[in-house]
Amino acid sequence: MVRHVFRSELWEHAPGDPGSWHFLRVPPELTEEITLEAGPREGFGSVRVEVRVGSTTWRTSLFPESATGTMVLPVKKQVRRAEDLHAGATCDVTLEVVP
Repeated sequence: MVRHVFRSELWEHAPGDPGSWHFLRVPPELTEEITLEAGPREGFGSVRVEVRVGSTTWRTSLFPESATGTMVLPVKKQVRRAEDLHAGATCDVTLEVVP
């Protein structure tokens, strides 16, 4: 597996809305690499990944974002709490595609 490392700003899908999703945007050049590495995709075009931000590691999926041509990484509440992350925080991300 290839380890991809990048920095991204955490953003909130619907600011002020309780339970709003929070995401990190994967840079365009990494989106292309990850898409090639993952191979053919089904459904929503998601890619399963293992992610580390700070000292927290979890498994999730990247989802295509048609507006930007990149992929977005959802950051669940449990991770945000563990790492004391809020919208606007810059995160150092390490991820690997999960077969």
